[in-house]
Amino acid sequence: MSDRVADHVGNLVRRLSRLLNRKIADVLMLLFNHKTAGSLGAVAGFAIAVVFAWKFLRSPPGRPRRNAQKRRITPSASQPAGGVGSSSEGVAPVLEMKEPDEFEAIGAPVQLSLGEIVKKKLSGCRMMTCQLLGVILEEKSPEELQKHATVRPSVVEILLEIMKYCDLYLMETVLDDESEERVLSALESAGLFQSGGLIKDKVLFCSTESGRTSFVRQLEADWHIDTNLDIISQLSRFIRHQLFISSMEPGQIAANVFTSTSLEQYFS
Repeated sequence: MSDRVADHVGNLVRRLSRLLNRKIADVLMLLFNHKTAGSLGAVAGFAIAVVFAWKFLRSPPGRPRRNAQKRRITPSASQPAGGVGSSSEGVAPVLEMKEPDEFEAIGAPVQLSLGEIVKKKLSGCRMMTCQLLGVILEEKSPEELQKHATVRPSVVEILLEIMKYCDLYLMETVLDDESEERVLSALESAGLFQSGGLIKDKVLFCSTESGRTSFVRQLEADWHIDTNLDIISQLSRFIRHQLFISSMEPGQIAANVFTSTSLEQYFS
């Protein structure tokens, strides 16, 4: 009996070695037709396990693996034209490799132009009112305007950009008519009337600080810029946005009030 079992096992092993490349179903049928002893079942089970493991681990010949896609590398002077970077038929689509400069361009921060910054800061503003003294003019008091009026050169370009997106009204407290003429002459010399966005009728003068508050309320401006904290505080309930120009940090005035040391600093 043991000799017959040994013969059957030997025949089975020889047949398995010839049938490894056939379908697994054929191997299972062969084992079923030759089982004649209990020990044969243990050997058959071991053989099946070996076949499954062998089939799983073996890569099919002539078929590229899915993750074996090649990257295209730009040929260098030391690399032949038909080298690593060349493509051939039957190869999956290749991936372009980005140059280091392209990665730096993607990660670099976007630099906005002055016009883009102004547009973003205005947030859809349709009308802006702005004090002259200490914001647009070098002078900071009505008494100084009785002697001279000078436009700050650094604000001219910003004002021209602002006038592209909204109506701009300038206003100030003056002590006499001569001061008004000095201010208008300074604005004209700076080229602010030549752009077409600002006319002399949009430059308003008053004799008191409260008069400036009334101007802003009557115009229903979306934005107001001033150096007087009392005026800023009074208008905070009525104006959508305000900019308080001051060299001192006043703390939080209201949610719609911003603080800056200058017009240029805010729009920089």
